[in-house]
Amino acid sequence: MRMVFGLVLIAGVALAGGAVYMAKNYIGQYQAALAKERGLREKIVPTIPVYVAERQLKYGEVLSVEDVRKVDWPENAIPEGAFTHENPIFAEGETEPRVVLRDMEKDEAILAIKVTAPGEEAGITSRLERGMRAFAIKVDVASGVSGFLRPGDRVDVYWTGRVDQSLSQNRGEVTKLIEAGVKLIAIDQNTQGSLDGATIAQTVTVSALPAQVAGLAQAQSTGRLSLSLVGTEDDTIASAIEVDQRSLLGIAAEEAKVEAKEEETCSIRTRRGAEVVEIAIPCTN
Repeated sequence: MRMVFGLVLIAGVALAGGAVYMAKNYIGQYQAALAKERGLREKIVPTIPVYVAERQLKYGEVLSVEDVRKVDWPENAIPEGAFTHENPIFAEGETEPRVVLRDMEKDEAILAIKVTAPGEEAGITSRLERGMRAFAIKVDVASGVSGFLRPGDRVDVYWTGRVDQSLSQNRGEVTKLIEAGVKLIAIDQNTQGSLDGATIAQTVTVSALPAQVAGLAQAQSTGRLSLSLVGTEDDTIASAIEVDQRSLLGIAAEEAKVEAKEEETCSIRTRRGAEVVEIAIPCTN
């Protein structure tokens, strides 16, 4: 009897120990999972709904509600000018349409600078910054970089012409850089930057300050203008450049010849019989 009691006691202790061990493992796993969940929660970045393009949008298209959608955007990485729930792209009660000013790809954030204000037209004036003016330059295949210019590109403007002889010292035609890094805003009457292939334009429109416009107008009326395309990543500023025919051909300017003044001499002639003799004497005034 005592033996049976002892066996039962041992079995009970064993079962109790196993239950405690299992409970300890369960509690440990629960605490580990809870800690992991807390760590993941701390890594979650707060987001704000931002309006993006539902499809590819082209310049001049009218923007509709079907063309946009909301996506969660990291709060600390929202682009400046983006439309959010606090600044909706289609305000309640607004009926005037917006027009696309710049090409946008699908899922690209819609910014205020890429669309017009409600009811505003997408004319060339929308591409002019404060204080800038639009000026048209006549071009051809050669002066227009073979048609590879696009709105948004930057170009250097060179003038070639003959300067007044009193100013140029008869150097022939002169080519000079008159404006550097001028921004193109339109090719012919097209302000879209994503043209396909080369387009041989007759005019390009640039954005310039009023003083630059005056200089370009004077240059265009007195000579020929040529454009040189500036690279997209090029942040250098071209220095003053001027080339004439002499410097192009390596011809040195002729120095004026100064003739040596002959020494003045005075003399008198006397006759000695049949012979005439010339005798030098000091010159007097």
